[in-house]
Amino acid sequence: MSSDIQSTFISAAAASATAISTAAAVGNNAALTLTASPYVTDAARKITITSAGDDDAISFDIIGLDQDGNAASERVTGADTGVVSSVNYYTSITSITAVGDPAANVSAGTSNSVAASIFGGRLRLKGLYAVNTASAGTISFRDTSPTGTVRMQFNTVGSATTSEYPDVPDDGILFKDAGYVEYSAANMSSITVFYA
Repeated sequence: MSSDIQSTFISAAAASATAISTAAAVGNNAALTLTASPYVTDAARKITITSAGDDDAISFDIIGLDQDGNAASERVTGADTGVVSSVNYYTSITSITAVGDPAANVSAGTSNSVAASIFGGRLRLKGLYAVNTASAGTISFRDTSPTGTVRMQFNTVGSATTSEYPDVPDDGILFKDAGYVEYSAANMSSITVFYA
């Protein structure tokens, strides 16, 4: 008997506020110094920018590659002594540039928000095995893109290293164009997704 079931293993590290650029002074309309060029993330993630001063009157341009490896960019407004996050998910960062004059040190890093690709075409989700962290949260399975229609959700259990096998109907759940798992690395350690 043959099977066309395949699997994808998804795991992301904890967030890091300084993974992409360590805290440093940034000049007027100047680029942040990246820790690697380009900086490649371990999974498609939202990017954070941390301001040590009042930067809510300026912006930062993020340029890189999105969850599918396509060119992506956005402009995010800075924070007043705090953290802002990108709207988009990135797998690579080419540059982050201040649009204005930052008031104090600025750093850039990866958030806990992850959008991992299951498969880039039509698929049926057949099953999954998830490993929890100490914090509970919601895992979303989306069609077409990380912001597409939710096809399935489940809640993790706040108990580190425990595992879950959520039930999936016998015929599986159809994703017409592509499938993505959207989650927080704080709520799930890893997941293996089975699809056909």
